[in-house]
Amino acid sequence: MVTRFSFLILALIAVGLLGGRPAGAQNVETPATHAVMIDLATGATLFEKNADALMPPASMSKLMTLLMVFERLEDGSLALDDTMRVSEAAWRMGGSRMFVEPNSRVTVSDLLRGVIVQSGNDASVVFAEGLAGTEEAFAEEMNRRAAEIGLTNSTFRNATGWPDPEHRTTARDLATIAARMIREHPMYYAIFKEKEFTYNDIKQGNRNPLLYKDIGADGLKTGHTEESGYGLVASAERKGRRLILVVNGLESVNQRSRESERLIDMGFRDFNNYSLFSANDVVEDAQVWLGAEATVPLILEDDVLLTMSRKARRDMTVTVAYESPIAAPIAKGARVAELRIEAPDMEPIVHDLVAGEAVDRLGFVGRLGAAISHIVWGSQSP
Repeated sequence: MVTRFSFLILALIAVGLLGGRPAGAQNVETPATHAVMIDLATGATLFEKNADALMPPASMSKLMTLLMVFERLEDGSLALDDTMRVSEAAWRMGGSRMFVEPNSRVTVSDLLRGVIVQSGNDASVVFAEGLAGTEEAFAEEMNRRAAEIGLTNSTFRNATGWPDPEHRTTARDLATIAARMIREHPMYYAIFKEKEFTYNDIKQGNRNPLLYKDIGADGLKTGHTEESGYGLVASAERKGRRLILVVNGLESVNQRSRESERLIDMGFRDFNNYSLFSANDVVEDAQVWLGAEATVPLILEDDVLLTMSRKARRDMTVTVAYESPIAAPIAKGARVAELRIEAPDMEPIVHDLVAGEAVDRLGFVGRLGAAISHIVWGSQSP
């Protein structure tokens, strides 16, 4: 027999989904052809539009180039004061540029700002050739690393996002790269909020329009080609909560700026994170059969932090399910029950509950007494 205890969480009123799609999430109405927003803490997708459809990413794919550089810096195989030679091929790159000089040597620190702040195609090629010998070889390394970190829908053919019919990614994959940068490389991620950089006596401003608005934005990267339209991978933090937004296919610089700001505001306004339980919280005391203790505490091994829309939170239900009573002996940490969280328009979330304490089995005399009590009084006295 399964016993289910349904209870109201008075302190919180509501919670949502840990990862995936939270209650109340929906396809977003936006002029962008591709869009996705995720909550960094929970991994929940707040809204999306064609998030897994292939698209040309333009310069937003420079995030993968930068991730490769960040990882070399972190493992010690590259240093900020190392220099890289500028080839003629890098110098001749068109589009947005850092304006490096041919045959000069440029520090990794300057190249990072050349890519991040100035969106330099020339700087991106310098990195590719410096790390892998050729841009083609670097693109192969990008694809191998992309597969390792779960970017199953991305194919990179160059380090810049230069138009190529096979150079494709998705909004969700770009959000995954951004999340990895923020979590694992915070020191280098900080460069994304720099608003200008001067190299070779040429000062250029950061193209990310959200950096100039008071909305908590501190990254990441714009993109534009005739094929892709105007795109942006952005991140903003408010009151300790961070969102990542990817949009692409917008029609102008102004539309990209306005729409990105609107979606960021909507994400913070319409959704929230709720801490339902902390690790080791006692969720329920379960009855025990033939145990030295009458009950055993049921606890969670991990925090339960969930994201959901404010509109959906009142319809959330939480239940605990287990075979009652639980037969002794019970080992501490044994999985003996489930916590189930449900809300409209979302898949149920299930967490294991474990025994918070060990419960020994009664000795022979105790078991005999319990059996007699059960015969006399029934299940009321196990």
